[in-house]
Amino acid sequence: MGEQKVSVAQEGTGMQSFVRSLLRDVQALEYMLENDWFEKDIIRIGAEQEMCLVDAGTYKPACINMEVLEKLSQYPWVVTELAKFNLEVNLSPREFTGKCLREMDHENREYLNIIRQQLKHWNAEVCLTGILPTLRKPDLDLSNLTPKPRYFALMEALNSQMLGSAFELRLSGIDELLVKHDSPLLEACNTSFQVHLQVSPDLFVPMYNMAQALAAPVMAISANSPIVFGKRLWHESRIALFQQALDVRTTHDHMRERSPRVSFGTGWLEGSLLEIYKEDIARFRVLLAGDVDEDSIEAIQAGRTPKLRALQVHNSTVYRWNRPCYGISPNGQPHLRIENRVIPAGPTTTDAAANAAFWLGAMIGMGHEYKDIRNHVSWEDVRDNFMKAAQFGIDSHFNWFHDKKLSACDLVLHELLPMARKGLQMRGVIKQDIDKYLGIIEQRARDHMNGARWQLRTFTKLAKECTRDEAVTAMTAAIVHNQWKDIPVHQWTMPAFSDLPNYHPSKLRVEEFMETDLFTVQKDDLIELVTDLMDWRKIRYMPVEESKGQLCGLITSRLLLRHFARKNKLNSKEATMVKDIMIEAPITISPNATLLEAMNLMREKRIGCLPVVQNDELIGIITEMDFLRISTRLIEQLEK
Repeated sequence: MGEQKVSVAQEGTGMQSFVRSLLRDVQALEYMLENDWFEKDIIRIGAEQEMCLVDAGTYKPACINMEVLEKLSQYPWVVTELAKFNLEVNLSPREFTGKCLREMDHENREYLNIIRQQLKHWNAEVCLTGILPTLRKPDLDLSNLTPKPRYFALMEALNSQMLGSAFELRLSGIDELLVKHDSPLLEACNTSFQVHLQVSPDLFVPMYNMAQALAAPVMAISANSPIVFGKRLWHESRIALFQQALDVRTTHDHMRERSPRVSFGTGWLEGSLLEIYKEDIARFRVLLAGDVDEDSIEAIQAGRTPKLRALQVHNSTVYRWNRPCYGISPNGQPHLRIENRVIPAGPTTTDAAANAAFWLGAMIGMGHEYKDIRNHVSWEDVRDNFMKAAQFGIDSHFNWFHDKKLSACDLVLHELLPMARKGLQMRGVIKQDIDKYLGIIEQRARDHMNGARWQLRTFTKLAKECTRDEAVTAMTAAIVHNQWKDIPVHQWTMPAFSDLPNYHPSKLRVEEFMETDLFTVQKDDLIELVTDLMDWRKIRYMPVEESKGQLCGLITSRLLLRHFARKNKLNSKEATMVKDIMIEAPITISPNATLLEAMNLMREKRIGCLPVVQNDELIGIITEMDFLRISTRLIEQLEK
């Protein structure tokens, strides 16, 4: 998340001072580029591993990052992330040669094992996945924001820029998700494995464009984020979710264009790295400011490498999927890096290292083969490929160089893997590691299996056997189990719900368990319509709602039996509409109530269903059959 000592940028002298520093940083960077200040005789790589913390019994988010960090205070490589259920590990920069990939993989696993040992104190585990399947909307309440000034400042600043009434998620895949949220903490859903490649300034422009072209196939083969709130959405839902989580725009009745702070970009980089920084300053208001204790121009005049702190603060609030990074090497020279942010976390550290090897090798190999890829593929095709990869992952078909039409697997197997192998060989990476890590990518493509496809197939299978919450819990348990055995994801088998050793549903919230695909009627509808609907859909309870979705009654199968029994009696007044027989004030429950509270209420009131209502709006329903199904599976588990 970048620099921690920041505050919300307020209008006035403080803002003006920070913007002045920002502009002077751009001037300083331009001077250093023009006067050959940058390190370019060495290429280093690095990475950041983000992770979720989960309860080892429920596999739900464990909001304990500050307590864990206190135990790990002697380790500078582990830091906070946005939510209390996230942590991040910063891997050591190392020269891109020899055993670098193996060393990165081993270091990542070693650091995660240290964290894992500490998590035992809280009966918690690490889970590496792009989006945690068991994550629930209530987990993204601001009370779960990591208590650091930077994060509070970022939330406040984004909320201040909001043009609409709320942040919205709109995603469609196999399922559909349409939901509002009151804060940009939705961003915390995403965890990634961010890979850095140091680039010489004279090669930055062509290499950055190559990173843009490679984003789609790299994402397609590494996708691992298809499940959000129990919905099957895009193969790499992080892409849309991250943009929408921070999207302060709203719809208008005019065609003015406004750019999102999370984006793939607007075109090829043409002449200089500075184009990116200048565009971001031009398009996006300063959100965060900080006390800048260095004048970058004066530092240059004194022969010192400036930190460019203002520029780095602003850069950290504009989220490009391939982001330029400025840093200072141990020798005091400045350097430039390209940060690849498209690769999701997990499924294992070996899978992560394989993803990194594929991208890094392809970057070098493509750079050797194509001096300027703008002559071989259009920006529009690259942009289109990126969105296809996010939606369809390994199932994508791309427009590639010279207007070739290739499936993701064919592109990886026949064009990019040979290029990546050559690139790694050119960097002197040992053959054993090239074979191991690129072999994993090759096998994924041949088996047509990556993390996203495994999750989608697993969830679909489990959802036919048990409830949605049971399905995501069993799947997350399998992810954690497999990642510590370090089995590459293309070798994973699909779990059964019976494989889950312990399942504790009593503390589940109603909203995690309720049925949301509702069939309803209105009070002026004919009773014959209700009868047929309940017969066709094999349901025993039919909520009655107003046209705007407010609950106003309930029809039960028992009421219908009573109605038709009375019809045959002499002198009975025949009811014709729903309002004539419905329960006008049915007992309801809040989505935030626990499952145990719902069961006790139904038992106490001797009723068979509970409509779930929030602000008078009907949002779901639970019935005795739901409890019967879950009780049956729990009894089966006890028998085993």
